[in-house]
Amino acid sequence: MSQDTPQPRRFSLDELCALVELPRRTVRYYIQLGLVDRPTGETRAAYYTSRQLEQLLGIRKWTEAGLSLERVRELLEGAEAQVPPPPARRPGSVEVMSHLVVADGVELVIEPGRAGLKPEQVRALFRAVLAAWSDITHQEKQE
Repeated sequence: MSQDTPQPRRFSLDELCALVELPRRTVRYYIQLGLVDRPTGETRAAYYTSRQLEQLLGIRKWTEAGLSLERVRELLEGAEAQVPPPPARRPGSVEVMSHLVVADGVELVIEPGRAGLKPEQVRALFRAVLAAWSDITHQEKQE
């Protein structure tokens, strides 16, 4: 290899687990099931590459969307990737909503789980909505 060709990034099991936010046991289970490629090398010298990182991120995305590991296997083998919509809301179901009062008569209600938003994304959205409201009302006062 020439000196300009970058070496592929190598990860220990602990580094890989930290990057994908999964426990070691889960990663090993996915390898055992054949969902993730085995590491290169053995024992303490074993390492993982961006390929395993991408596989684990895909598995995590799909399982968080509610897919079974069997369906994940199908997707990894090239099946069409259609993530099902969230289940329909039924009477008696409990939802946690985030509610932002922008001004009297102006409110924003979000169910972060159904919207697929993390708490920091909800906070960012609320900040952006408040900033937009401030800009709009400030413009009206100047006109």
